[in-house]
Amino acid sequence: MAKDAVFTMKLEPELRDAFMAAAAAADRPASQIVREFMRSYVSKRKEEQDYEDFVRRKVEKSMQSVQAGKVRSREEANAEFERWRAERIREKSGDAA
Repeated sequence: MAKDAVFTMKLEPELRDAFMAAAAAADRPASQIVREFMRSYVSKRKEEQDYEDFVRRKVEKSMQSVQAGKVRSREEANAEFERWRAERIREKSGDAA
């Protein structure tokens, strides 16, 4: 992947020195470690946003169901959740077909 963007940031000299020393001790370029941190943060935020979107959709769907007089029993709702949960587990494990 081409690396032609520059990212400049301000931080405390002590933090910079400690980070550079830790990177050197690990025999890794500091920029590589920062890119890994950034990728990890972006991935985590996406997962969080996906979950927030899922919850928002579920709440909206539930509110619409209540307004339309379509209310499920607790057992029906629990069964649907368990199906959804099992599907997510299969997706994460790579077994989804």
